[in-house]
Amino acid sequence: DGYRNTNLYQGGRAGNQVSDDYRYQDGNYEGYAPNDGYYRGGDEPAHEEDAQSDVTEGHDEDDEVYEGEYQGIPHPDDIKEKQKQRAPAVDDEYRDRADLMAERMEDEEQLAHQYENIIEECGHGRFQWTLFFVLGLALMADGVEVFVVGFVLPSAEKDMCLSSSNKGMLGLIVYLGMMVGAVMLGGLADKLGRKQCLIISLAINAAFAFLSSFVQGYGFFLFCRLISGLGIGGSLPIVFAYFSEFLSREKRGEHLSWLCMFWMIGGIFASAMAWSIIPHYGWGFSMGTKYHFHSWRVFVLVCSLPCIASLVALKFMPESPRFLLEIGKHDEAWMILKQVHDTNMRAKGEPERVFTVSYIKTPKQVDEFIEIQSSTGTWYQRWLVRITTTFKQVWDNVLYCLTAQYRMNTLMLAVVWFTMALSYYGLIVWFPDMIRYFQEEAYESRVKIFDEEEVSHFTFNFTLENQIHRNGEYRNDKFIGMKFKEVRFEDSLFEDCYFEDVTSSETFFENCTIISTVFYNTDLYEHKFINCRLINSTFMKEKEGCHLDFEEDNDFLIYLVSFLGSLSVLPGNIISALLMDKIGRIKMIGGSMLISAVCCFFLFFGNSESAMIGWQCLFCGASIAAWNALDVITAELYPTDKRATAFGILNGLCKFGAILGNSIFSSFVGITKVVPILLASSALVGGGLLALRLPETRDQVLM
Repeated sequence: DGYRNTNLYQGGRAGNQVSDDYRYQDGNYEGYAPNDGYYRGGDEPAHEEDAQSDVTEGHDEDDEVYEGEYQGIPHPDDIKEKQKQRAPAVDDEYRDRADLMAERMEDEEQLAHQYENIIEECGHGRFQWTLFFVLGLALMADGVEVFVVGFVLPSAEKDMCLSSSNKGMLGLIVYLGMMVGAVMLGGLADKLGRKQCLIISLAINAAFAFLSSFVQGYGFFLFCRLISGLGIGGSLPIVFAYFSEFLSREKRGEHLSWLCMFWMIGGIFASAMAWSIIPHYGWGFSMGTKYHFHSWRVFVLVCSLPCIASLVALKFMPESPRFLLEIGKHDEAWMILKQVHDTNMRAKGEPERVFTVSYIKTPKQVDEFIEIQSSTGTWYQRWLVRITTTFKQVWDNVLYCLTAQYRMNTLMLAVVWFTMALSYYGLIVWFPDMIRYFQEEAYESRVKIFDEEEVSHFTFNFTLENQIHRNGEYRNDKFIGMKFKEVRFEDSLFEDCYFEDVTSSETFFENCTIISTVFYNTDLYEHKFINCRLINSTFMKEKEGCHLDFEEDNDFLIYLVSFLGSLSVLPGNIISALLMDKIGRIKMIGGSMLISAVCCFFLFFGNSESAMIGWQCLFCGASIAAWNALDVITAELYPTDKRATAFGILNGLCKFGAILGNSIFSSFVGITKVVPILLASSALVGGGLLALRLPETRDQVLM
């Protein structure tokens, strides 16, 4: 029994040579492909065929190959024969680039199906859920970043003496940074790796968000928020590309939708922290008269915590094996996939399950990286070449998304992303502004008017609020340690009066005559006296800098509105996650956008604060399903080596739509509701109908 008939043995080997897709690819046996990186000698030593045993070959008595078992050392004659078959092949450097690209595309097609089978073998378990929460924190940081500036703006405008134009720039600068970061870091993620670029993205955001809480000047604060937005803007494309490459086809739509829920959690976190921190003006400290660390700065500091937590946790997660296979790092990818498999199997109580994959197809490597050797160039020359080459490759990826194969899909997705962002972000800003407008109208309706009052030898040491004093006369009066809030003095006379330690907000003197009056340690600056005559009056020791004058009574309502708006997307998140793989991405996008457009028309009936809050919650809940489906289809529609680049381009266009939406919609507050409502609804209808023409990706593997 120890010796087998030679012909029968060879026939058995040939009959079983195609039994396992994981071990045989294009005629190569296991790890012995010509460019797999393993050592291969020139001449093989002679061996006796009869010296090989059944145990080595993994055969039973019927010459059947055991599934998943070691198949033995290939026979030297087989290796030589395969080398002869490959000998006439032309070296890659003499081949046309089109031929190389065609071969690479064929390899990618084979890899896509094989990788899908491998991910299914690895299962869905502890590893994916761990990565889910790590990447969820990064997505949560993105949601927080969108809300931070809006919450701190009312406090920061007084703390840093911001004009109306400065406030507008501060509100838009984060979106500008996100737009640049999405395109730049998304493109780099396809060249440097998902994990590495996500770490860079989160590190930039955490560092500059932390720094922005301490800087005092408006210019430095604006710069820090710009770079912070640039960092977090790159995280969104990378997160979805990264997580999708660990999911099988059956799980991808559902679990990417669950991941989107962390953006909602970020909004809830920001609203809750603003509500609990910012109104407490005393939560801070001062160093002299120049440096002030108020409560809104504490809020900015706290909002960087999700980003820092994700950054730390990401250090313990591996690179995407799908990305590693694209760049030819077979062994590293195999080790990570084995780690995923073993982690999930141990969690399921099946540690004995063996990872049966021994060889994975790697695509033909076409890109060449130009390098300067250390002996022929300086360090900055080498880095310059690295940087320019990398950005050239990123630019080539950007152009690839507009080639004939992907041009139509890219243009349609771009329109859908843009129309969705224009209407959503525009209305998200418009809702709070309209609520503030209704509050201001109600506040102005309660104004108290005093005509021709005469007050002399009286001491004012209390707060005057929401009052108009006309044609009054004030003689030998003292205004000490008091506050003016929304007070106007018109055509009034102040003679021999004394103002000391006075703080004012929206307070003005118009057409007044002020005679022999002293102003000591007040913030009644020159611009607050409009067409006034100042005769023998003195200003001494004016208050320096800007001050938080009063806690706004409507702060609670504004935070509550944002909190409810974020919480209202929870039902939409759950529904989209459960139905994403059942009804498909296209129907989800189209249906959600059309329902959101209908919700916009009901805004014509929003004539009160409560009505606007209700319609805002309904609109946010209806539109979130479209956002989730857009994230999923964008991740699935492009190949691995272009996925983050395409996602970054489209997300950057989305942020551009957000900038336009914020600018356009806010300009109509208090003027008309017709233009914002019609613009938002028409954009949603057009984008929703166009989305129905996109290809469905529910049943396709990740290319």
